[in-house]
Amino acid sequence: MPDRPSSEPPKRHRSLPDQRWQIFPQQTELAQKLATATNISPIISQLLINRGIETPKQIETFLDPESLILPLPLEEFPDLAISLELLQEAIAFQKKIAICGDYDADGMTSTALLLRSLRALGAQVDYAIPSRMHEGYGINKRIVEEFHSEGVWLILTVDNGISAFEPIARARELGLKVIITDHHDVPQLLPPANAILNPKLIAESSPYRGVAGVGVAYILAVSLAQHLGQMQGLIQPMLALFTLGTIADLAPLTGVNRRWVKRGLQHLPKSQLPGVQALIQVAGVQARGAGEQGRGGAGGEITNVSCVPKSKIHLEKFAREGNPPYNFSQNPKSLKPEDIGFRLGPRINAIGRIGNPQTIIELLITDDMGVALELAIQCEQTNTSRQQMCEQIEQEAIAYVETQYIASLQDDRVLVVVQPNWHHGVIGIVASRLLERYGVPVFIGTYEDEEHIRGSARGIPEFHVFEALEYCHDLLGKFGGHKAAGGFSLKAENLQALRSRLSEFANQCLELQHLKPLLQIDAQLNFNEINQQFYQQLNALHPCGMDNPDPIFWTPNVQVVEQQTIGKGHIKLTLIQNINNQQYKIKAIAWRWRDYFPLPPRVDVAYKLRENHFNSNTTIELELIGVRLPIQSHQIFTSPRTPSNTTFEHHQRQYTCGFYKNGVGSELRIKNPEGKVLVMQPGHIIGLLGTNRENAKEVDLSQPQYDSIIQAALQALSVLNAEL
Repeated sequence: MPDRPSSEPPKRHRSLPDQRWQIFPQQTELAQKLATATNISPIISQLLINRGIETPKQIETFLDPESLILPLPLEEFPDLAISLELLQEAIAFQKKIAICGDYDADGMTSTALLLRSLRALGAQVDYAIPSRMHEGYGINKRIVEEFHSEGVWLILTVDNGISAFEPIARARELGLKVIITDHHDVPQLLPPANAILNPKLIAESSPYRGVAGVGVAYILAVSLAQHLGQMQGLIQPMLALFTLGTIADLAPLTGVNRRWVKRGLQHLPKSQLPGVQALIQVAGVQARGAGEQGRGGAGGEITNVSCVPKSKIHLEKFAREGNPPYNFSQNPKSLKPEDIGFRLGPRINAIGRIGNPQTIIELLITDDMGVALELAIQCEQTNTSRQQMCEQIEQEAIAYVETQYIASLQDDRVLVVVQPNWHHGVIGIVASRLLERYGVPVFIGTYEDEEHIRGSARGIPEFHVFEALEYCHDLLGKFGGHKAAGGFSLKAENLQALRSRLSEFANQCLELQHLKPLLQIDAQLNFNEINQQFYQQLNALHPCGMDNPDPIFWTPNVQVVEQQTIGKGHIKLTLIQNINNQQYKIKAIAWRWRDYFPLPPRVDVAYKLRENHFNSNTTIELELIGVRLPIQSHQIFTSPRTPSNTTFEHHQRQYTCGFYKNGVGSELRIKNPEGKVLVMQPGHIIGLLGTNRENAKEVDLSQPQYDSIIQAALQALSVLNAEL
């Protein structure tokens, strides 16, 4: 095994995020037409158009998901009927049921949901979750044979099983009945289960298509309760667990997910599940009214909910006594998806990553508030350890990439980072951070022993992780996943072959322009348009999440007048935009951007809008997610210093660029080795491309292939002028 790298990455200052901006074309006429037809503002209709919602009927369903007419699940899932028959038989004759779950938030909430509901319906049911460290993902032969020895009649997998052909075949050999509930991509050969419930096996047009593992469990549990005529008291607890798992698993918030999550977020603050309330309390999550946001703003504070005890000692006293010091049920406000994504989900996932998943299962099924608080405190402590572990491994991984990989990244088009002594439970998080940093698919692993490696993968929009793993199937042991993420194992002797095969796959589907993080921007916005009224209009889009992202806006050529680092490498800023000789000032926060500090004095910014609550004041602030040198900077075009042309390298090709007078003002011209010239004028999103002006064609400069080369040229000219 190779030596472990230093935890300190090379001191290479990365002046700005290396992103590709993709700005949605503004369909003003259609947006106005839809706004008039549906009585919403044109900006909201434009945001909906950007999300593929382009008819009044689609808008009605999106804004009011309760109006969605749902088909019966029995009509959509072919194996649901046989699943209900098997479960009904097990309950009626008290045959043992065993759930095999997974150790992520989706798998653990799914397991807890089915445990609570099946026990409430009279089933004799228990569960098992494979060891992340020693067994890896999914049901295995050991678990199957252990279930058999315990007299289990029916195995029910949740959030796993679709790729477990051999363990399921072994279960059938032993005479066990098997129901697979999963949502991961379907392999070519399905396991020989009695029934398989997977939304990937139903019509793509089905509103149930996007449910996560917990969504499949929810559908099964609700259908069974309806089938048995025992719905009383079951829906609300199941809905709470569905909401936690769906958001934490980054499932798309469209279709039934949007409908049920919207209900669940309103219900969570007053949930009667002690485990949910304990998590909310320990995490300091605040239930809010419409429009309020949960993550701390540029004031550097995160407002605590009034029902959160102020110290760990108080929490432990609460846990021992078992008496809640506050009345949670009186808060009628809703949570936001980011409350789960940033606060509750990580505390659940931390246990599955580096702790014992049984802690979460017991937390979510207990009816004892004292026990719930004790378990929630364990989650909090484990999450702190997970954060520290992630930080260390991330720095070691960056050091490895910067010294071993950076020169060949454009040729490889994929990162394969494998080192010893990393904790397998957190490398998936590190993979996501490396992807965010380098913009390429990431396969990261660690040695289980001298001969075996286990890892996690994360992909970019143009790269399908599960298909990549299938492309390498002969080099791998177990593997599974979906388009955006996956897991795998292999023999250490196959590592170099895997690197080559993944690079081969990546070169088939990725162009050089794809090798930067993609930032999809909804619309341009000026600071004088940002106010409470506009912010409230955006609430029509909530809940936001996967496939319905938070709106992202951009503002050109703003001035950075104040900036400082705070906390764990965040940048707190004050920005000014000049409009018609008036200055409009706004605060901003950039999370984990210490590598880019200090930012240049003038930049284009891309951001989400957030409310910050500090000292009883509520202000609208920016959460920066993108920044680049100003394309529309008046000064850089009209007053370039002399000389105003230079050469630069982009994607291993040499270009020349410079500012030139065009009769009215200055324009940027970029010339490639073949003599083609790209021309851009300040304030214009349409440019010219050709060997001369007469035969030049118009091109959209916001497209990644043009935007990236313009940014490279401006960077080169900026460096040149700074040196003069």
